[in-house]
Formats: sequence, C-alpha cells, structure tokens
Amino acid sequence: MLEISPKTNLLEQKSYNYSLQDVEEPNLYRDIYDYEGVPKIPFNHRRVPIGMPEEIWITDTSLRDGQQSVEPYTVEQIVNIYKLLSKLGGPYGIIRQTEFFVYSKKDREAIERCRELGLKFPEITTWIRASKEDFKMVHELGIKETGILVSCSDYHIFKKMKMTRSQVMNHYLRVISDAFEAGVVPRCHLEDITRADFYGFVVPFVNELMKMSEDAGIPVKIRACDTMGYGLPYSEVSLPRSVPGIIYGLTHYSDVKSENLEWHGHNDFHKAVANASAAWLYGACAVNCSLLGIGERTGNIPLEAMVFEYAGFRGSFDGMDPTVITEIAEYFKESVGYDIPPMTPFVGKNFNVTRAGIHADGLLKDEEIYNIFDTKKILNRPASVMISKTSGLAGIAYWINNAYSLEGDRAIDKRDPLVLRLKEWVDAEYEDGRVTSLTDGEVRAKIKEFAGDDFGASPKEEPGKRGGSQ
Repeated sequence: MLEISPKTNLLEQKSYNYSLQDVEEPNLYRDIYDYEGVPKIPFNHRRVPIGMPEEIWITDTSLRDGQQSVEPYTVEQIVNIYKLLSKLGGPYGIIRQTEFFVYSKKDREAIERCRELGLKFPEITTWIRASKEDFKMVHELGIKETGILVSCSDYHIFKKMKMTRSQVMNHYLRVISDAFEAGVVPRCHLEDITRADFYGFVVPFVNELMKMSEDAGIPVKIRACDTMGYGLPYSEVSLPRSVPGIIYGLTHYSDVKSENLEWHGHNDFHKAVANASAAWLYGACAVNCSLLGIGERTGNIPLEAMVFEYAGFRGSFDGMDPTVITEIAEYFKESVGYDIPPMTPFVGKNFNVTRAGIHADGLLKDEEIYNIFDTKKILNRPASVMISKTSGLAGIAYWINNAYSLEGDRAIDKRDPLVLRLKEWVDAEYEDGRVTSLTDGEVRAKIKEFAGDDFGASPKEEPGKRGGSQ
C-alpha cells in the first residue's frame, strides 16, 4: 500500500510485513561479537535520512540507573537532586522526565517529597518489575508512566530467560496488557537492542505493542537501550550496531512516533554522547541520561553533555540554566561524597585549567585563545591555571588576576615584580625535588608574605564618589 508520508510528503510504501522469526538457535552475531576480540564495526553502505524531530528533550535516570552505581542516596539527597534537575531544565521542561524506584519505604517517601514540591518538570516516572502487582502499586501512587524491562537480544532471551523468541514475546505482551489494564503508560525498555535481531524480533514485537496501544487507547513508549555501549553513530554502518538504523527502523517500520521514542546508552566504547546525538538526529525526541554520567560500568550518557549538545543543535539553551551544572557538580562532591574525575568535561576540577606556560600566556592575552567558550558566563567557572614547574611567568600572572579578581587597570602582567618573585620561589620548589602542583593555599600564603595582607583589596573610594553625588 502506498501513502503520502507526512514527514517527506512523498509516496512511500506503508505496509511492511516483518514476522517474528522463531529460530531454534540464538543469533549471537558471532561475526561481530566473537567475545575473544574487539567487536567489529561492519558497514553495508545503506543510508537512512536524517530526521530530527521538531522538538527534542532530555530524560533523566540519575535516581534509577545512576543510583545503582553508587551508595544509595538518602531521601534528602534525592529531593535536592530532583530540585537541581528542575532548576537546570528550566520552565519549558527540556529535562522532561526522571525515573524513580518504588519498592522501599524510602523510595516512596522520596517520590512523595518530590511531588509535594509542585514542580512541573521533570515529570516523575517509575521503573518496576513486570508484574500485575507492581502496576497496581504504581497506579495507586498516581504515577502515569512506568518503565518495564523487555530484553530483546538472543543473549537475554535464550541465555538469561531460557525461552524462545515466541515464548518471551507472548510473556512480554501479557505483561504490557497488565499495564494497559491498570491505566498506566508502559515505557518498554528494549534491553540490549544493539545485539538484537532487529527485523527478526524487535520490529515484529514493537508492531504488536503498537497494535495493543491502539486497542487500549493508551500510548506505549519505546526506549531503545544500548545496554553494553555497542551502538555506533556512523552513517552506512550495519545493524544491529547502527544507531541511525535502529531509530529510523522503529519510526519507519513500526510507526513509533518520535515523541514516544527514547534512546538510552552506555559509554563502554566512549560513544555515549555521539550515539545520543545520532538518536536525536535520526528521529528520537528523547535521550535518557544520568547526571555526571554516573551509571553501570562506564556510565550512562552524561546529562550535562546533552545540555550542550542541545544548545549546539538548537542555537539556544531554551530556558535551561547551565550554571546549575556547576551547582550539581559541587553538590555531588560536597554532599554526596562523589569524586568527579578532574578531567571530566564541564564538571571536572581541571576541565578549563591549564598547567602549560605557553597556554597561560595565551589566556593572559585573550582567554578565548585557549578556553572552549566563556565558561565564567555559561558555567560560572572562569578559566584558570594551575601553578607548576611549566606554568611560567604568564601562568603565575593569570593565576593571580583570576584568584584576586583583578581586571582592567588593576590586572598585573607577567613583568610585575610580584610575579617575578613568585617565579623564583616556584623554580626553587621544583629544583628541590617537588613533583606535584602547588596548591592555591600555598600560593596565597606566599603572596601574603611578599605583598602583604591587603594584596588584591579594592582601592578605597575617594570622598564624594558614592551614589547620589552626581
């Protein structure tokens, strides 16, 4: 059957007959995943069109998938993280949803405390086991949407669940039917989709879900889960690893609406952000992330990274407040006790810090030369330097101006006598065998010794210069 596509305004074939392939032996894609070697990157040169939706957004799993990788958060920490997510996401809900556990008394208390805040975004959703009792509990809590695990690769179907494809598909459909019966929107987490038989299981299964959704009059959401981080963002790469192919296939062959399609990725091969961006580009409205990338093994898609990807794609933060990212990093460090690796983009201690003297010289002349953007304005994190044996005169001068907020006529340059004295001290420290960078406290103490207690203080105003005298 041919129909005019609302996306392309072209006649396209509408009916695709993909039936469940109930194989006797699991398809483990051993030509790609031989386990004893690095997974192969296969190409078939089949292109799918870019089709970014009119709206894109972020969903959060910090309190579910993220929390599984750290010491469990207290109720107070959960509430504070939720408030920070809302503040970061802004009034238009670019951070649209976040998911909670519901099993313990603490989980349910955290949900109630967050709901009492009356914040519109992010919407509170849950993640549960696939059982009628759990659906009933979610419904009684007044939660409109819940995640449900529906593993879709033969690694899980045959090896973990010990079922055939038809058996597991029928099991999943009964579970989803319970969700519809309870009046809850099911969000189906297609676990391990990057090792699944896409046309032999995924598409036929999702097609059945779409039929059930239509009959129930309740939407079904699809979360494509790159559980092992195998996804690839490249054009013309083959399934099952192709993120463009997966997203295009779900929208084109299963009629999943973009607003009901979400990507969830992991960072095992350093591709979490690139894959999430590809999911947006090829038709998914939502990418599911975790603050600071905290998650299973190498972590989830860092939520803060996708804030900047969003701004890059859209040319605007659309109400998001990126300075809150710095607040979040500080909260995790000070209140949660989480150590952020210092080189982590946007949130690490050293992400906009240089030790190289030649770089510091550039920063001193014009910080744009060596800073990725105005980090002081956008993240409330001014570019800085760390004083070490390679900092040079320029690095010391830049550190002083930054540490003491010396700007304009008050700023000092690398020829200043104080800078020269500090450089002599720094050189002496390393000549004596020091190997570590100097701490801020050490440098400030030495400046106090050389320049006095009032160094860096604002000059006193002259009489008659206060407001109203003009």
